[in-house]
Amino acid sequence: MKETSLDVIVRPTEIDVNAHVNNAKFVEYLEWGREEWYDLNGLEYDRLKSLGAATVTVNVNVNYRAECRQGEVLSIVTRPERLGRTSFTFHQEIRKPDGTVAVDAAVTLVTIDPTTRKPRVVPAELAAALTS
Repeated sequence: MKETSLDVIVRPTEIDVNAHVNNAKFVEYLEWGREEWYDLNGLEYDRLKSLGAATVTVNVNVNYRAECRQGEVLSIVTRPERLGRTSFTFHQEIRKPDGTVAVDAAVTLVTIDPTTRKPRVVPAELAAALTS
């Protein structure tokens, strides 16, 4: 599955003193979007672990483009962008109800062995989902 989308509603606890979504909350929304991508591709944590792998985030590059406010329904769109030997990158967007891109991000993850905690080659099943 190339792209997934997850809708979330902005809650009162996610608003900062400027009356919009706090920048750190957007990073959490992006994580929710990646988890949705894993789940919809049958690559939940336990499945990855059975393949001898876990993924860890090593770089998050976020562009904040438009503010979001309480009660808005946002769509978190996640799609694979690049596959390396031990790492891969997702392109993510958080879109407002009118389609405006509020946030776009490139998030790089590294595949590690859950026991040794050392980088390992991206398992074939994960690589296939990232490139299909």
